[in-house]
Amino acid sequence: KELRGTCACSGGATGKVKIVNTLEDARDFQEGDILISYATNPVLLLVMRKSGAIVTEEGGLTCHAAIVSRELNKPCVVGVNGVVEQLKDGEMVRVDAGRGVITRI
Repeated sequence: KELRGTCACSGGATGKVKIVNTLEDARDFQEGDILISYATNPVLLLVMRKSGAIVTEEGGLTCHAAIVSRELNKPCVVGVNGVVEQLKDGEMVRVDAGRGVITRI
């Protein structure tokens, strides 16, 4: 099943889902993991740098995740309704940020 949102920074990535809403959630975050969050904030900047792509449930083109993803040139999709509940840690996904699509693989 595909999940859809708004492209904040185009590009693509494939990797393991890691749901991170607090710094504690990021303990075992690996380089290239796909960061899934309700919304990002400055505390998560190091995790955002390590991510293969950033996907948030909330936000638009001027939210924290969108701005930081453009600064880091990381693929980013924002405003993906229900993404935190629908994806699980460790699940493999493909992010096509240009189209605003997240696909389980």
